Amino acid sequence: MPQMNKGGKFIFGKSLIRDNLTIHLPTQALTEYNATAEGKVYLFTGSKVTGGFCVTRKGLLEPSKLGHILTDNPALQNYQTAEGEFVKYKGRSYCWVNISENGVIQLNQQILDFLNLKIGMELLSIRSSDIAFTMGATGPLLERADNYEGELKIY
Repeated sequence: MPQMNKGGKFIFGKSLIRDNLTIHLPTQALTEYNATAEGKVYLFTGSKVTGGFCVTRKGLLEPSKLGHILTDNPALQNYQTAEGEFVKYKGRSYCWVNISENGVIQLNQQILDFLNLKIGMELLSIRSSDIAFTMGATGPLLERADNYEGELKIY
């Protein structure tokens, strides 16, 4: 998948929020972040501009400089909160969900409402850092992707 502009963010593709509230995450993002390795991923609120959510897993987040997110929230760290139940921490909100071996996550209406998402929306999968990738819902990158003349795979 392309960079939308020289030196810009790398785009893995788009994912559709399906009628059954599932999202198929792009294969390349799954591979790069080994996202299915633990059977669970953490979702956390995206930026004000991009919206949506970011995706990571314990094995990437825990040893990073952001590992305090988990150590300061042991119920989240140990998956003791309800699946999809957001925990607010230092300006962002975090939850965990199961992920299938082929990279499908199951949302629920509460998650959609919390993240301001709707069935039928296309989320742009963006490389954010070495810890997480973003599933963006709004903003200039999404607009640029809508006008992109090359192929942008929809999952």
